[in-house]
Amino acid sequence: MATRFYTHPVCITHEPGPHHPESPDRLRSVISALSDPAFEALERKEAPETTVDTIALVHDGNFVERILKSVPESGYAQLDPDTILSPGSGEATLRAVGGICQAVGDVVNGEADNAFCAMRPPGHHAESSRAMGFCVFNSVAIAARYAQKQFGIDKVAVIDFDVHHGNGTQHMFENDASLFYGSSHQFPAYPGTGAASETGVGNIANVPLSPGSGSDLFRAAYTDVIFPELRAFNPDLLLISAGFDAHIQDPLCQLNVTTDDFAWISDELMDIADECCDGRLVSTLEGGYDLEALAESAAVHVQALMG
Repeated sequence: MATRFYTHPVCITHEPGPHHPESPDRLRSVISALSDPAFEALERKEAPETTVDTIALVHDGNFVERILKSVPESGYAQLDPDTILSPGSGEATLRAVGGICQAVGDVVNGEADNAFCAMRPPGHHAESSRAMGFCVFNSVAIAARYAQKQFGIDKVAVIDFDVHHGNGTQHMFENDASLFYGSSHQFPAYPGTGAASETGVGNIANVPLSPGSGSDLFRAAYTDVIFPELRAFNPDLLLISAGFDAHIQDPLCQLNVTTDDFAWISDELMDIADECCDGRLVSTLEGGYDLEALAESAAVHVQALMG
């Protein structure tokens, strides 16, 4: 077995407009980085389209229908000030969800050791009936429910090291003890959620970090708080919302995390997956808006998955 890499060219055609931070070049940079000979052993797969029923595992059905009908034939359709659709967005959103769900199936069925999904648009801000923060459908939350429904997985954990709090994922998980959400994020910052006091039913672990926190406080958030709670939860499957916008070069926030920190957290999460769930781990791309830092960080993340 090996690490599987899911992406699809149509995800490059999701175009939120000129000068938008969540640009198609983000995905191009990741794909280019993973084309290096060091990643020759990656098993490369095209992400399939998902179904509306699968998206509706966490999203209101009327919302899903409304979003898909909003995809323009030309130009742009604005869902909120930050979240914009173009003609390629409909298929891209279906494949963004389909890729991570297929990856979950591959890992649970023992066809792959683990997987990384480089898809657009990202997902962790999307609420059950609201697209926001560049996100349309919440891919990682859908994948968690899909694992439970389709494969009988009992407990699923999501670790989210994106610099922005994954409000959508937290809200979808916070009343269900079979799901765990752990997040480090800059605060104050968009979307304004993720206080340490937000603990759900004991299944939410938030560590807000001040601007300029840097490597030591980032790592302490995990070693002191999130990792112990994750191990106590003891998941049967570990999912990662892999946002790389906490990087010191990223233009949107100021946490000052380094590429080495992303390598470190990826190695640590691999160890916990080995301890708790036979290594069953699936990661999906969230944020990261400096193209060089994104490429470098995604590369060390996937290197850790490949062992």
